[in-house]
Amino acid sequence: MPPKSSGKGAKKAVKSQKIGRKPGEKKHRKARKESYSVYIYRVLKQVHSDKGITSKAMSIMNSFVNDMFERIAAEASRLAKYNKRSTISIREIQTSVRLLLSGELGKHAVSEGTKAMFICSK
Repeated sequence: MPPKSSGKGAKKAVKSQKIGRKPGEKKHRKARKESYSVYIYRVLKQVHSDKGITSKAMSIMNSFVNDMFERIAAEASRLAKYNKRSTISIREIQTSVRLLLSGELGKHAVSEGTKAMFICSK
């Protein structure tokens, strides 16, 4: 009768076989997740070059930007519908930003957006 093994070294060495792809079959690419992380990081470095950001904070900031984008788009869509227009223009975007961001923050956001549009249109 063979001696009983303790269990630690008793497992048989099993060769793992690689499952190869068939000829002509392409390798699957990992789905890309779109985020504003790169842009948030660039702005952070412009404002505070010596500071960093954790991945959890970056995730929160990304969610915030997505949420604001959706709110502005929804409000601009509503404004276009009220005015019986089928196209969202700069005017609807600016008005929706003014409505969503109160007071000085809204004015600042509109002026920064106008400045960015002026730079892009050159």
